[in-house]
Amino acid sequence: MTTQPHVLACIDGSAVTESVCDYAAWYAKRLDISVGLLHVSEVAASSRRDLSGAIGMNSRQYLLDELSQLDEQRAKVVNSYSTALVQDAKSHIQSHFDAVDIHIYQRRGKLLPAIEHFKEHNCAIVMGRRGEDHKYSRINIGSQIETVARASSVPVLICSEKFKEPHSYMIAFDASKTANNAIAMLSKSNLLKGLQGHIVMVGNDNAAAKKSLVDARAQMVAAGFMVEAHHLQQIDALNGLLAFKMEHQIDIIVVGAYGRSKLQHLFLGSTTTEIIASTLSPVILVR
Repeated sequence: MTTQPHVLACIDGSAVTESVCDYAAWYAKRLDISVGLLHVSEVAASSRRDLSGAIGMNSRQYLLDELSQLDEQRAKVVNSYSTALVQDAKSHIQSHFDAVDIHIYQRRGKLLPAIEHFKEHNCAIVMGRRGEDHKYSRINIGSQIETVARASSVPVLICSEKFKEPHSYMIAFDASKTANNAIAMLSKSNLLKGLQGHIVMVGNDNAAAKKSLVDARAQMVAAGFMVEAHHLQQIDALNGLLAFKMEHQIDIIVVGAYGRSKLQHLFLGSTTTEIIASTLSPVILVR
């Protein structure tokens, strides 16, 4: 396994796979690191069951042998699909982006443990907004996004639409610890440097929050970013942020992700999830 830092692109063969590949390659080029293409094949439950009962021993053994062969055939098909998928993804990146170093990773099991296996090398994770499990449903957030984002110590970029090179970004800022952590992390990265930036706070009409907004901008400006600060008076944070995005034609949104606990999220909801669900633009989640 490579010891180089990489942007880990989680692909699953769904309609958003090309978008994931493109944004991962863009991200990697901005940081001058490699792309890691990860496909995780979930291990299907064996077809074999406890066949004890009325049938005789010979018949039972014959059925177990047949089911074992089916398991082996299914495993071969899954492996062949995974290999074809990652090779196609690699070819896609190479045909659209020059000089991107690409590594291929194929694992079996669950997505989060596979991502955490590469934890020491992950500089960012890129995932599709709508996974294979939701492609025919009205839900436009993959079921594993929150799980991965809560567990990750690096930014997670969520995308769905065809790749469009970002030229502007908006940081959703609420003066919370999570939002300030996002400002600190971005200030140390070259990812958004050179793009037109906006730090946007909705509501929070108090002196402490306003000072936090001013300080956040000052921190990024001192680090060499082109960024403006905006304090919007709308009561509803989501609608205010989305209206600002449309008015200023923002290409990419940055959100301090899941500052509330899962229990608080259950009762109070999550602005993070609402933003992801309400826009087709790429969203970067930072914890």
